[in-house]
Amino acid sequence: MANPLARAKYLLAAHNPQQLPPDGGFEVAFAGRSNAGKSTALNAICQQNALARVSKTPGRTQQLVFFDIPPTTDRYLVDLPGYGYAKVPKDLQAHWQGFLDRYFRTREALKGLIVVMDIRHPLKEYDRQMLGYAVSRGLPAHAILTKADKLGRGAQGNAMLAIRKEMTAEYRDAVSVQLFSGESKQGVDEARQVIGRWLDL
Repeated sequence: MANPLARAKYLLAAHNPQQLPPDGGFEVAFAGRSNAGKSTALNAICQQNALARVSKTPGRTQQLVFFDIPPTTDRYLVDLPGYGYAKVPKDLQAHWQGFLDRYFRTREALKGLIVVMDIRHPLKEYDRQMLGYAVSRGLPAHAILTKADKLGRGAQGNAMLAIRKEMTAEYRDAVSVQLFSGESKQGVDEARQVIGRWLDL
């Protein structure tokens, strides 16, 4: 079956709410700390090598970056700023915080959140904050545990169980979770199905 996300292309980068596209249709947002492999995951899911910039310098995404999915005019993937390791001034972090808070509280088109976490370093403060945004708004969230190829199969399973247990305790059944590797393509189809369902593709 053809992957509609393979048609995704860059649309715009918004640094403030006025630059966002009209609030209609369907959006799925991607969040992840700067070194979690978010760009690699986005590229793998969309079968493109350079849709999202993979940077050796963490924290390059400093806006909300929108990708549209032709031929539709109202389906978007949204790359959110990740600033776990980003060397950015405090006032810029405060700006992003306010912008993201408003985006999550008011954006009607937002249908779900993908949180990208390194399987070896999951559920950091930023991850919990993003999941909290989605859960408080009643939006579905799906955690992608990247770099699963760095662990053996047994260690993958153990990590997955521990993370799922912690998330169930905190968020009940509002957050689903899966293993993922942009390198080996493990879990790519599963992630695509979740996103396609939320985008009604």
